[in-house]
Amino acid sequence: MTPKVSIKNMRFFYGDREVIHDISMDVPEHEIFSLIGPAGSGITTTLRAINRLCDLTPGARMEGEILIDDKNIRDSDISVTRLRRRVGMVFDVPTPLRMSIYDNVAYGPRLIGGVSKKSLDETVEKTLRESALWDDVKDRLSAAALSLSGGQRQRLCIARVLALDPEVMLLDRPCSGLDPISTAKIEDSLTTLKERITIILAPHNVQQARRVSDKVAFLLMGDLIESGTNLDIFLSPADQRTSDYVTGRFG
Repeated sequence: MTPKVSIKNMRFFYGDREVIHDISMDVPEHEIFSLIGPAGSGITTTLRAINRLCDLTPGARMEGEILIDDKNIRDSDISVTRLRRRVGMVFDVPTPLRMSIYDNVAYGPRLIGGVSKKSLDETVEKTLRESALWDDVKDRLSAAALSLSGGQRQRLCIARVLALDPEVMLLDRPCSGLDPISTAKIEDSLTTLKERITIILAPHNVQQARRVSDKVAFLLMGDLIESGTNLDIFLSPADQRTSDYVTGRFG
């Protein structure tokens, strides 16, 4: 079966500094694929490369290929705007727009255009349910998004991405700084969402990766040390460095 996302011999540079060294990995469709590793291992750069957010960084340069549905995302006929709708990203610090809860979720569909008020209402409710936020906000959709708690803001940002109906969702430590209850709600949402979306996650910690991942890749200082199923990585890693990291001996 063709993987949803395939990274082939990717090297990445910021100026003359190489931060990712010839990595290759396949992300199956409808799974949660976690990228784990200590700070400075190139995980955020890998995520940002998948929807070409790295294009916005001066001096950034990539070699190799990233394919989605076997199509190179850097082919000349690829629309970057369309790519970023297909491959949405949720960042570690939630940044709601300075508008209502409803308008935050409706913002993307409105930009695309051609949607009725009824369709917007349905999208807002559906995505807020999928992000486990609907019960918290259904009676105050007109309230300012900035009035939400940190965990609620992060779930709102997830809903905002979902409103564009992505095929792939990238999450860069979406639970950093959140309390355990908010973290559990987001993890439950991800487990449900993978039924229709492929998820690539930079988890908050190793324990989160173990709880939610189907497959895991361990990156260390820009090198891919190994990848495999959840059980492979956490119960029988092939490399001692992986074992040391997942058992907390370093990182």
